[in-house]
Amino acid sequence: MGVGGLSVSTARARDQCDDREISAASALPPMADDGAPQLRRLLDAAGYRLDDRPAGLRAVRSRDHRAVFVVDGVRSPVDVEREFPSDAVRRTLVYAEDPGPIARQLAAERGIEVLDPGSLGPGLGELLLAPAAAGSESNPPPSPGLTPPGAMFPEGERTIRPRLGPADARRLAGVDGLRAILRLVPFYVVPYRVRPASAHGGMGRPSDHLAAVNAISGRVEFWEPGERELVADARVGEPRMAPILDEAEALGLAGPALRRLHTVSVDHLEQHGGALVIERRKVPPGPDDLAIGPPVLVHVPYWYVEGRDGRMVIDAVSGATALPEEPELAADP
Repeated sequence: MGVGGLSVSTARARDQCDDREISAASALPPMADDGAPQLRRLLDAAGYRLDDRPAGLRAVRSRDHRAVFVVDGVRSPVDVEREFPSDAVRRTLVYAEDPGPIARQLAAERGIEVLDPGSLGPGLGELLLAPAAAGSESNPPPSPGLTPPGAMFPEGERTIRPRLGPADARRLAGVDGLRAILRLVPFYVVPYRVRPASAHGGMGRPSDHLAAVNAISGRVEFWEPGERELVADARVGEPRMAPILDEAEALGLAGPALRRLHTVSVDHLEQHGGALVIERRKVPPGPDDLAIGPPVLVHVPYWYVEGRDGRMVIDAVSGATALPEEPELAADP
């Protein structure tokens, strides 16, 4: 697919070690009508922030104060100069066809570079590949370590209030008139703070979350704030199951699950010989980008519904059933 003297191949290679998706670009014929999407992707992978404007596509890269404007149609540089940020050091206009000598002269008087189908290919590498600089996204400084969030549970409140009654449990189980018993299943609830990578591999913004490890099966869940209500332990008198896993085992299961959840795909642009290469890599949070707080043992209500075909286990808060691959959550007969 042509992009102003550049062609980005549709073939992709997979590296099994780091799950990279690679698109190679090499010098080929001038810009085609279908080249705009590929040019957009190249600018995005090179770290430009993209913004669709009435006169065309604006691309701004803050790390080296470069600005590119892909002009829609034939417009005078005088008309589109206002689209550039005031702090832009290098300004470039990209035209789909030769804008003519008058437009080039007007652009030169204003210190604006002009690229067209005949010059885009040779100038694209310099446009996309930023010089290495300390603190740039391609060579980021060490990220400051995170501290875990504070305690999220009031003293003495370690039980989740059930929202579903026995009739609701029977209806969800698809049986009628059979026994439904409420049991309190232990979970280690873990507050954590994570800073995932940004879309171009830089540091993202930290955010706080909750994970819960089933202390019997080891399954890791991710809880949304406010979706479960805590009540004082004395207000829920149903039998409580004892945990099989200890705190250390729960943390050992939570860490890898949290890193998988917050892994992001990052596009990175590099030049190899005469080709521009977009590599898409999966980047998990680094050692300093995930801080896990101490686990707290919380009991979650589950309905055990006895049916002719056996027992069903239903979350008394969400109505979800226990996963088939989980060990059966034992209950008193």
